[in-house]
Amino acid sequence: MSKLSTHDKFIDLSDYGRPLGTTIAQLFKNTRVTPVHITLLFGVSGLVAAYCILYHHYFAAGFFIILKSIIDAADGELARIKKTPSYTGRYLDSLFDLALNFIFCLVICLDSTTTWWIALLAFCALELQGTLYNYYYVILRTNAEGGDKTSKIFENEAPVALPGEKQKTVNLLFKLYTMVYGPFDAIIHFMDNDAFKVKRFPNWFMTLVSMYGLGFQLLLIAFMLALNLKNFILPFLCYYSIFILMIIGIRKVVWPAK
Repeated sequence: MSKLSTHDKFIDLSDYGRPLGTTIAQLFKNTRVTPVHITLLFGVSGLVAAYCILYHHYFAAGFFIILKSIIDAADGELARIKKTPSYTGRYLDSLFDLALNFIFCLVICLDSTTTWWIALLAFCALELQGTLYNYYYVILRTNAEGGDKTSKIFENEAPVALPGEKQKTVNLLFKLYTMVYGPFDAIIHFMDNDAFKVKRFPNWFMTLVSMYGLGFQLLLIAFMLALNLKNFILPFLCYYSIFILMIIGIRKVVWPAK
């Protein structure tokens, strides 16, 4: 199952884990395993990757980073297969992603010659890049017929809990989500505050934007670790942000909001 209709699908560079993620989800279709269990599993994979970095097992670290991306695709697929979407799973997924991104930047900093302030800047760059991708992707899904509506363009208030989850849990996770992601959302919304008025982005543009999707970011990190380029990873993530201005510029020139 997909978050988009066939007409709106694009080549997502960050979604390479989807085929295997779907296979994993199918394995648990008729079991008691929930999407949240799968989310916890990708968290474990990310922590194992961080451990491998600290102890210089870079190929293993790259493997578990990519495995994390594959499992990350499986939780949402399982929710769609079982027809049990939840805001609990949606927020937990995002919170785990942010926490693991911070841990990756931290351990790479500890294991390299990179300074702390570069590591902090790289973490912020990583989140800002991902926010741009999510912003355009959620706009596309919101405006597309049959698109997934679990994520909102503007997270202004806690959503009403879906069947099978508690409102108190949704409210708590929403507060945590807006606390940590709010600053990045605000920056991207300020830079491109009328993008939501565009009815549809062409597939090639979304493919370009997907280079900022978390899966592709982690793939780059995994390859750089495997090549023992640990000293260049965090500075690269900082410089990689320069394309944010290019992408937003293309959007405003080619598809001005009406």
